[in-house]
Order: sequence, then structure tokens, then C-alpha cells
Amino acid sequence: MPSTRTTGFRSLFEIRSSKIASAFTLVELILVLALLVIVTSLAAPALSNFVRGRALDSEARRLAALMHAGQSRAVSEGATMVLWVDEKQGAYGLQAETSGQDGDAKAENLNLDATLQIAVASGSAGTPATFQNLPAVKFTADGAVDENSPQTLKLTDSAGFSRWLVLGKTRLGYEIRDTEK
Repeated sequence: MPSTRTTGFRSLFEIRSSKIASAFTLVELILVLALLVIVTSLAAPALSNFVRGRALDSEARRLAALMHAGQSRAVSEGATMVLWVDEKQGAYGLQAETSGQDGDAKAENLNLDATLQIAVASGSAGTPATFQNLPAVKFTADGAVDENSPQTLKLTDSAGFSRWLVLGKTRLGYEIRDTEK
């Protein structure tokens, strides 16, 4: 029996020593944490640009969607729709150019994110399209963009990054671009 106890004790000792050998040392844990700090510090600037760009891209898509809605309303209602832009107040909206006594029940007014600015480039050589003394994009009853509407709208964030909504060559709508041309 003494030999059995010794054998049992050895196997228990071997199990304990194998557990100790597979554990991490304090130095190894510190090295892993240091590597994580380095990787995080390298990824943080790219991540902040991603988050900042999301607000700019989101606003550009929202403005483009409102333009599409304006075109759809113009065609379905057979009336000119106007997308007005208030650069100073950081707002824009969509409504019928002529509305009844009660106004346009489907009118939409939107405000830009506080970190964004909007600018309107002048239209063609003619008189620029306006609505209530504000620059405007006009959608005619056939869904086309009026010839005096602005060629480009520019959204800029606080870091100076921009997105342009540029009128297409067919004058049927605007497209979002990273550059003006």
C-alpha cells in the first residue's frame, strides 16, 4: 500500500505542476496590456475620423433623401416643390412653392447638426432660384430640377471635411460626392 500512496501523491503533484506551468506571469500580462495600449492609441485617430464622418455622411444622405421626396411630391401632386436652405440658421426644408390658405400640410423643416454648416453655390448664369429670400432648389412638376437651382450644395463639419451634393448632367437629381467635381 505505501507504493500506492506514493503513486497517488506523484500524480497529484504532476497535476499541480502542470497547472502552474500553464499560468501567465505578471510580466507577460503587463506586456499584453502594453501592446493593447499601443494598438488602441494607433486606432483611436482613425476611429474618431470615422465617427466624425458619420455625422457628415448622415446629413448628406438626409438632404439627398429630402430632395428625392421633393421630386416625388412634385410629380405626384403636379406642382413645383421647393427645397429651401437657410445657411445662417443651419436649416433647410421642403414645401410646395404655392400653397393654400392653411399652408403646406406636408412641409418639412430640418435643422443641421450643430457641428455642420451648409453652403449653396450659385446656379446657372440666370437669376438664382429663391424662396422667401433664401436660396432654393426647385423641382418642377415633371420631377426635373429647375435651371436656376444651385449646381452644388456643400456640407462642412467643424474639422473642415466636406461633402458636396452636385446636380447631375441630366438635371434629374443631385448626387453625393467627396469632391466638388
